Amino acid sequence: MASWGSSSCLQNYSLTKNPFSETVKFSERTSILTIVAQKKAKKVRKIILKEDISQLGKKGDLLDVKAGFFRNYLLPLGKAQIVTAALIKEMKMEDEKIEAEKQRVKDEAQQLARIFETIGAFKVKRKGGKGKQIFGSVTAQDLVDIIKAQIQRDVDKKIVNLPEIRETGEYVAELKLHPEVTARVRLTVYAN
Repeated sequence: MASWGSSSCLQNYSLTKNPFSETVKFSERTSILTIVAQKKAKKVRKIILKEDISQLGKKGDLLDVKAGFFRNYLLPLGKAQIVTAALIKEMKMEDEKIEAEKQRVKDEAQQLARIFETIGAFKVKRKGGKGKQIFGSVTAQDLVDIIKAQIQRDVDKKIVNLPEIRETGEYVAELKLHPEVTARVRLTVYAN
């Protein structure tokens, strides 16, 4: 009975007090006890690849990979490293150096192409046969030797695209000096 009396006593107490103040206290308690569900955080690392990896990327690529994959596979084998501001700055500087070198090579190729076009025609002597025919043919190696003798420039015979020359006359050969630069060289073949 004591419990019955104490609860009625409690009811009387709550009736005499302001009912709104009790409600506010009750709502404050519920907000404290409220449990909020949070999403599981994805553990991802920003990395830079140090070498080409099939199905992942090429050397220098910036990627987001799972932390476990980085920690257990890429890092121990030395295939990647975590991105830092200093590393990104270093990569940009290296890319600029590579671009500058590519531009320098292209400029040299364009300059060499202008030299070939201003020269005019290279003259090739061959032993003559009947009519316009010559003995043998003019090859890419012959053109490379003539270029070296006349303008003291070494040219690889693999870059020379030469039509089949078995007669006297004028021909045009193409020299692929750079993937974006092609020089046209005229050849005058005559019999002696």
